[in-house]
Amino acid sequence: MSNPTLSRGKYALLPLVVFLALFLGAGFYYQSQQVDYAFYQLPAPVAVLPAILLAVWLSRESLNHTIEGFVRGVGHPNIITMCLIYLMAGAFSSVASITGGVDATVALGLSVIPAQLLLPGLFILGAFVSTAMGTSMGTLAAMAPIGLGMAGATGIEPALMAGVLMSGAIFGDNLSIISDTTIAATRTQGCQMRDKFLENLRLALPAAIVTLAILIFFTPVADALPESEGNAWLAIPYLLILILAVAGLNVFAVLTVGIISSALMGLWQADYDISGIGQDIYTGFGQMQEIFILSLLIGGLSELMRRQGGLEYLVGRITALAQKLSPDDKASHGFAIALLSSLTNLCVANNTVSIIVAGEAARQLASHADIEPKRSASLLDIFSCIVQGLIPYGAQALLLGASFAISPVALIPYVFYCYVLAVVATVFVGWKLVRP
Repeated sequence: MSNPTLSRGKYALLPLVVFLALFLGAGFYYQSQQVDYAFYQLPAPVAVLPAILLAVWLSRESLNHTIEGFVRGVGHPNIITMCLIYLMAGAFSSVASITGGVDATVALGLSVIPAQLLLPGLFILGAFVSTAMGTSMGTLAAMAPIGLGMAGATGIEPALMAGVLMSGAIFGDNLSIISDTTIAATRTQGCQMRDKFLENLRLALPAAIVTLAILIFFTPVADALPESEGNAWLAIPYLLILILAVAGLNVFAVLTVGIISSALMGLWQADYDISGIGQDIYTGFGQMQEIFILSLLIGGLSELMRRQGGLEYLVGRITALAQKLSPDDKASHGFAIALLSSLTNLCVANNTVSIIVAGEAARQLASHADIEPKRSASLLDIFSCIVQGLIPYGAQALLLGASFAISPVALIPYVFYCYVLAVVATVFVGWKLVRP
């Protein structure tokens, strides 16, 4: 007997299609009309409202229960955590900028990183910090002001700089042993973190090397980089948060230390009026208003789609397709796991949640085709992170868009690591999995 919820599930995905059509469609239209800030003409938090109304209309539950489910999605711990990181990152960026910390850090970076290796150097730094922290969000919150300052000092396109930071952050988020995605992937697939790490490293390392070569090509010539001077003391808050991040301190504690140390250094070295710190912090909060609201609304929309069977439908269809094409073939089931992880992440816009949602189905697919748990865990993690780095409505792209004052769509073409990793991982699925 067919499952009524599952049969209706395909319609539960329509709200996401509506949101993407409105947001991206309006942006590309205004861009074709050469309107400035094309993707801001229809703000994303407004574009998602018709999608939410459609999801409410599609619900078979009572209106009260539907709204209750929406609110539960808005208040999901992962969503609230991201929103708090937005606020803390905005506050730190605001205080550090006003006290002169950004300019000082940019000057220090330009003097330490060889001019011809500026973009590769930032990619390596971002990858290192993200691997140590285990979170791409925390890494981007710490490094976005540095990247923005360097983009302004060197004339590098802000979207390119944002793409470099995103690349480094995704590298570490995917690879780190303490990352939420790693924990979710290993737990759902039943393998050791060390084994999954080594499996991921086989793909991440070649992709990183190719990315470095691409970034060397995109880095401006040495004589195009300006000489920059700054008070090195004011760069200490940035160095401090990077050290604390590498040490594994909680991201909220890291950003709190960053805010306090920026204010104290400004008071000591730059005549900062510390009585205005409250207003400066609140200004930083305001800069994150759009992505804060959008993240809450996307969280609620994802929960409605889940409750209406949308994600269950997606998982069921891909599982059935893989088994129908080839019940025992490793390559077809490997591609099914990759596709399952990717499409689930497109729907929920959160790589950790997508792994949890798709985990059991991926484990069954791996079992049917005799794919080792470490490989299914690796595929789940890699493809969810690839998609997370390439969706303009993901938390990472939204944070960078707000920090660099650009459309989140603008940076997507420059996330070179995700594209390279996608190619490497696809070749892996088609070749490595069929080997004994």
